Amino acid sequence: MAQISIVYWSGTGNTELMAQKVAEGVREAGQEAVVLSVDLADVSELKKARAFALGCPSMGAEQLEETQMEPFMCDLENGIGGKQIGLFGSFGWGGGEWMRDWEERVRNAGASVVGEEGIIVNGAPDEETEEKCKELGRALAAAVS
Repeated sequence: MAQISIVYWSGTGNTELMAQKVAEGVREAGQEAVVLSVDLADVSELKKARAFALGCPSMGAEQLEETQMEPFMCDLENGIGGKQIGLFGSFGWGGGEWMRDWEERVRNAGASVVGEEGIIVNGAPDEETEEKCKELGRALAAAVS
């Protein structure tokens, strides 16, 4: 059984809930899910993995959270070539530009974005978004099978 990490930063709990739903999908597909806040995640372990998920809400001028997630991403991106990465997060304003930028950044580092795009939701995830998160988890599980 493969272990799939779901690493997130959450200010309000919305992105954390999305991380839990991704984990549900991983488990439904028969793999082990480990949900970690970014401050507890190990970059070197993720660099060894074939697939994992990253979650972060939009902050400020539609950017990643700058004190924990952005430095983590800077450390991670030089070792993600060939990986399958799921992206997700919530937002309260704007149009999702932070996610499009993050997708491009992941692709430019040589990784693939699972499902071709990240999952975003304005505010708390609704049932449809929760199901999309579970689908992401199932896709991550399939990527390591």
